[in-house]
Amino acid sequence: MADISDVEDAIANIITDILYPEGSSQASIVGALCRVYRGWPNAGTLNGDLSAGVVNVTVMSDNESGRTTTRYLPEWQTDTVVPGIVASSSGQTITISGSPALGDVAGVLVDGSAFAYRIQEGDTTFSVASNLALAIQTSHQALAQGFTIVVPGAGSIMARAVTDQATSFESRRQEKDVRIVCWCAAPPIRDTVGAAIDAAMNRLSFLVLADNTCARIVYRSTASYDQAQNSLLYRRDIVYSIEYATILQSRLPSMIFGASAINGDTIYG
Repeated sequence: MADISDVEDAIANIITDILYPEGSSQASIVGALCRVYRGWPNAGTLNGDLSAGVVNVTVMSDNESGRTTTRYLPEWQTDTVVPGIVASSSGQTITISGSPALGDVAGVLVDGSAFAYRIQEGDTTFSVASNLALAIQTSHQALAQGFTIVVPGAGSIMARAVTDQATSFESRRQEKDVRIVCWCAAPPIRDTVGAAIDAAMNRLSFLVLADNTCARIVYRSTASYDQAQNSLLYRRDIVYSIEYATILQSRLPSMIFGASAINGDTIYG
């Protein structure tokens, strides 16, 4: 779920790439050390940095409450996920293969009776076969041999594997102004840093956030300040409006055998 902190982090990462196009191990575009971080600077630390010629660039959301821009009906979206485990059958033999993963379920239908086993932490194909055989033994004869299960006398066997599916929906959408502040020791440095950030950000229409959703970015305003009380402080504020979605995510179980009594008591519809 995207939060305003994710928006600020994404912008801070972009600014770092702008100021250090060759990477942080190389010189910045102004030759001076540049610090990029979220929030308001500490006065003492900032004054020390300005005296040493260090540029500070801060990213923070404005104090205004912003606004809700929700305009879509909530609709669950499902991403298809393939299980890591594989269950197959041939005659009276069931074979468990693949790589068992949390969320996977292995199941068999033996002469119309359904049995399933949900993968646990540390499971292997051997342990899955053993646990599935124990479930089958409640009503049928079954013998686990390594990663296979033999069900003597079974007339019909169907083996399947499914996994939980990732689902999500957009619960709301909001718009918030984010302020980028350049704190510099000289006007030429401020102008170079501010112009480089604005030019690069102006080419962006969307930010990719940590949850892989995209936030719409629109330029809002620019203002410069020459603080008389501090001869070393030359500041430029660039404000962008960011519209981003709040996404709720969940994992839902998958159907394995339709309407059947699983392991003798649970009904899966």
